[in-house]
Amino acid sequence: MEWATAGRSRPGESQCGDQAVAVDVDGDVALFGVLDGLGHGPAAATAALAAADALTGARGERLEVLIALCHRVLIGTRGAAMTLAQISFPTGKLSWAGIGNVTANLVAKGVSGVQVRSSARLVGGIVGYRIPETRPAQVVSIRTGDLLVIASDGITKDHLDHIDFAASAADIAEQILSKHSKETDDAMVLAARHRGISL
Repeated sequence: MEWATAGRSRPGESQCGDQAVAVDVDGDVALFGVLDGLGHGPAAATAALAAADALTGARGERLEVLIALCHRVLIGTRGAAMTLAQISFPTGKLSWAGIGNVTANLVAKGVSGVQVRSSARLVGGIVGYRIPETRPAQVVSIRTGDLLVIASDGITKDHLDHIDFAASAADIAEQILSKHSKETDDAMVLAARHRGISL
């Protein structure tokens, strides 16, 4: 995978309450995610960083286990919204799950522009406060060239409209942040492109 993140704190704040996670588990599986601590500022950053640390330490677990772990870790904090995605390279499958309003889309270059191949199903709740019963993650196929884009709600909903697929993942993430971030909130975007299996 070629991946990159781009983020910034709400103007006037010294800390960003949105965090990204990108972890290579064992060469066969990768974990990606964006965590949005509720609100902004230091309390939001504390929640998001605690969840990121928990995910890094337990990265080999199933997504529903990871979400339940983050929920336990964040009790007593401001809480967070989060969406996680695991990619299994041997099976060509992407599993994802989200609590709250962190969007995740799998997109490809289409004849008439950006083709949204699939979007993560999000359920309501706040990790660390109240989440629904955890269910098995949604599973979709992922192909060489597909681009995974995970964005906090500090990024506007139209951020997929004009992706330049010729650009690097780093440039795509920076372009989305610069063109689509809101001035009223922290913002974070993760872009990860499937480059195929190298032999």
